[in-house]
Amino acid sequence: MKIRTAVIAGLLLAAAIPAMSVHAASTSSSAKSGIDWQKDNNVDAAFARAKAGNKPLFLYWGAGWCPPCNQVKATIFNRQDFIDRSRHFVPVYLDGDTPGAQKLGARFKVRGYPTMILFKPDGTEITRLPGEVDSERYLQVLALAMNTTNSVQDILKSALAGGKNLKAEEWSLLADYSWDDPEQKLVEGKDVASTLLRLSSIAPAGHEATRLYLKALVAIAGIKPGQPVPALDKAVAVDKLQKALADQAVARDNMDLFTNYPADLAELVTAPQTDARSKLITVFNSALLRLADDASLSKTDRLTAVDGLVALARQENPKGALDANLLKDVQKRVAQIDQATTDAYERQSVINAAGHALGNAGLLDESDALLKAELKRSHSPYYFMLSLASNAKKRGDKAAAVNWYEQAYNAAKGPATRLQWGATYVNGLIDLAPQEEARIQKATQNVLTEIGGTENAFYERNRSSLERMGKKLNEWNKDGKHKVALQKVRSQLDGICSKLPSADPQKAACQGVFSEVKT
Repeated sequence: MKIRTAVIAGLLLAAAIPAMSVHAASTSSSAKSGIDWQKDNNVDAAFARAKAGNKPLFLYWGAGWCPPCNQVKATIFNRQDFIDRSRHFVPVYLDGDTPGAQKLGARFKVRGYPTMILFKPDGTEITRLPGEVDSERYLQVLALAMNTTNSVQDILKSALAGGKNLKAEEWSLLADYSWDDPEQKLVEGKDVASTLLRLSSIAPAGHEATRLYLKALVAIAGIKPGQPVPALDKAVAVDKLQKALADQAVARDNMDLFTNYPADLAELVTAPQTDARSKLITVFNSALLRLADDASLSKTDRLTAVDGLVALARQENPKGALDANLLKDVQKRVAQIDQATTDAYERQSVINAAGHALGNAGLLDESDALLKAELKRSHSPYYFMLSLASNAKKRGDKAAAVNWYEQAYNAAKGPATRLQWGATYVNGLIDLAPQEEARIQKATQNVLTEIGGTENAFYERNRSSLERMGKKLNEWNKDGKHKVALQKVRSQLDGICSKLPSADPQKAACQGVFSEVKT
């Protein structure tokens, strides 16, 4: 989900959804009403259990504050058919704030939330499951993955060799693989777009080929300037996009791509202020309105479709006021879904989507009011404080934005979450109040103090957050004006690094915090 990638990630998995009783493995006798999650981070024991029982292992890595994670909880994990299916695999629940979680995250190459991986009983990764399709489709993908004899890695090799012997369900696993996961193992990140494009040309005509092609377009649209871009026939792309959008069933099957990336796709295949752009946007708007009205979709997905309408309007009018009828429609849909959503976990996802739609439409006061009201209701209010900081930045109110970053850090719960929210606060201070040297130094030292008392502080998400903070501090001092303050910070970090054993992989990561951030 694009909303997920646009907002800073952190962790803290919430306890349980009322309809989804979460149990540790030791309480399996009472797990008939819910999922028998093993959540004590003893993953090796879980794999041993899977091997002994000849069952797949389902690994869920998520965060309590994370909107897409709460979406998964509210729409998939609480379904009785998913709960029933969970009897046939070993379910493992990884909370990033528990001891050893970040180290396990590095081991399994999981970073973004939510990440869900299905393993064979012998520990071989079968596939990375999508986290942004609707629940019916998710269960179909899970069923296919559980019944396959080949890993997606093996299926990909066969496909790229011509795919003559591949079954329809194997093409489905490729089409629904979590290709946007930066930690996925199938191909290098730079090759994702070209691989998807090639697969779409090899796959039998139909749903799988269409989905692979659309994913290829999304991947190409996301390529950074200066990086190689696969050759793309834009006239063909426009034609395929319009046909897919006009077909109600196809648009519904690919709603995750169409609701999250409409402006990116239009920008990729058409030029501004052209008839081609205008026609494509017209078709896109019709499809998005149908999706926004589709009661079979989750409330979050419907609001994401609304945000897609805003994104397309904003593409043609980047800074000006949007059409009054569109603004009224956004307000109306947000109000209706806000009122209809009572489950706390679903609200974490719904309010995130609603706040973004309002904010992107320029309705910042309405977005603020919605988010502030949710601070009193949310189980993770510090998440919405970051959205309030973003709104303040859009207004140009730097002081308010910095204060929201600080409040979010102060309110954050869990060691890994606090570390990441703290780094975000430091980065926000440097961007918005670089002259406040004492405040920046104090905030950084507070984060480092917490690092010193955090187990496995230099693994996975923690490490990447600290490296970004280190890079930001280096840039802040590029003219040498903050040399003394930075030296004090470096000295504190050196003291933490010196306490790590020389053989500990964290030592090099600790010493590299002020090096260039890794990509």
